[in-house]
Amino acid sequence: MPTIRFMPHVEICPEEQVIDVEPGLSICDAALSHGIEIEHACEKSCACTTCHVYVREGGDSLNEATEDEEDLLDRAWGLDPDSRLSCQAIIGNEDLVIELPRYTLNQVSENH
Repeated sequence: MPTIRFMPHVEICPEEQVIDVEPGLSICDAALSHGIEIEHACEKSCACTTCHVYVREGGDSLNEATEDEEDLLDRAWGLDPDSRLSCQAIIGNEDLVIELPRYTLNQVSENH
């Protein structure tokens, strides 16, 4: 069973967290099921960038990004080569290291 290590984030997870996850889940669903409140303003429908994350290790084991995801990522705050939308990134069999961006572009805060 793979693990995801979430690097510390001031608001969402102040201390590093490591969770065990099932392959086939999205990074967002895995995080939410373990109390890591990643924003997801579009309810995980690949229509915004609020769930943007950086996959620092293990990214090769994730599914390929779709053209829709790549188009949206172009609008994400702090885009870099490791960027993915966590609602679209499906976990494979390798361990992952995830960094949460400092900011998101959310026009409406849903207070998840």
